[in-house]
Amino acid sequence: MRFIQTLKEGDHVLEHYFCKDKQKMVTKAGKNYFNVTLQDKTGTLNAKIWDLTPQIFDFNKNQMVKIDAQITSYQGDLQANIYRIRPSEPGEYDLADFIRQTDKDVEQLYKGLLRRIGEVRDPKLRQLLESFFVDDAKFIKRFKEHPAAKSVHHNYLGGLIEHVSAVVENAVYMADAYPGVDRDLVITGAMLHDIGKVRELTEMPVAEYTDAGQMLGHIILGYNMVQERMNRLGAFPRTQQELLLHIILSHHGELEFGSPKVPMTREAMIVHFADNIDAKMKVMETFVEEDPSDGHWTSFNRFLNRNLYKPEKKDPQK
Repeated sequence: MRFIQTLKEGDHVLEHYFCKDKQKMVTKAGKNYFNVTLQDKTGTLNAKIWDLTPQIFDFNKNQMVKIDAQITSYQGDLQANIYRIRPSEPGEYDLADFIRQTDKDVEQLYKGLLRRIGEVRDPKLRQLLESFFVDDAKFIKRFKEHPAAKSVHHNYLGGLIEHVSAVVENAVYMADAYPGVDRDLVITGAMLHDIGKVRELTEMPVAEYTDAGQMLGHIILGYNMVQERMNRLGAFPRTQQELLLHIILSHHGELEFGSPKVPMTREAMIVHFADNIDAKMKVMETFVEEDPSDGHWTSFNRFLNRNLYKPEKKDPQK
C-alpha cells in the first residue's frame, strides 16, 4: 500500500484510494476535466483528470477507486495527475487502510470523561451529562466514532471524543487556576460544546454535511440537543440553563467565526479558549507532520494564514 503521506513528486502510483470528492470542472479554454480528492488513513490528496479517455471509467465520490497516476507539485502542494481510474472491486483493498482514526485509546478517553462527570457536584448538571454519556447508548456509539470536523481538525474516526477530551482537560485546568469560576458549569459546557457534530456530519468514512448540518450547523444543533434534553429532564433553574446554553452558542469566540454570541461569562471564555487551542494545535501538528517541503518551514497554511516552523525530528534511539 502506497500511503498518501509517503508520496513525493515524481512517483508513479498504481493504487487504491477512497474518492472523497469528485467535481466536473471546465478550463478557461472550455475543456472538461475532473477535480478529485483522494483519501487514505494518512491524509488526503488533490488529483486531476485532464484527459477524459476511455480509460477513465465511471466512478463516484464516496467510493473506493483504483488509480494509475503521476505525482506532481502545484504551488507547493502535491497533486496526482490521473491517467486511468476505475471503481475498486471487493477484496482488492483493506478498508482499515482508508479510514483515518485517532491514535488515542477511545475507551480510556471515555473513562476519563466519566471520571470528570463524577466530579460534577451540581445534581442537575451531572444528571444532564449522564443522560448523554451514560444512559444514551446510541449517542455514546456515535460520539466515540464521529469525526470532530469535515476537514479542519480531528477529521477522522474517533476525532470527536479525542477533541472533547482535550477541551475538557484544558478547561478544567483553567477553571482551577481562577478563583470564583463555576467548575461544574465549565466541565458541563466543555463536554457538551460540540455534541451537535453527531448531527452535523455523516459517519466515517464519508463525513459529509447532513442537510441539518448545512442549514443549521453544529452550534445550533448542539444548542437544540441540550435544550431538548433539559426540557425532558425538567426542573433546571432558568439562569443555569441560560449560562450553559450561552457556552455552547459562544464557543467559537467571535461572530465572524460562526458563534451567534461572543463569550460573556468567565466559564464561556474558558471553554472557548480550551476549544480554540486544541483545534489550532491539532491543525499545526497535522500540517507539520504531513508537509513534504524541505527545510525548516512548511508551505503556506491557509487556515492559520502562515507558514509553520518544522523542528528537526529527534532520533528515538538517542
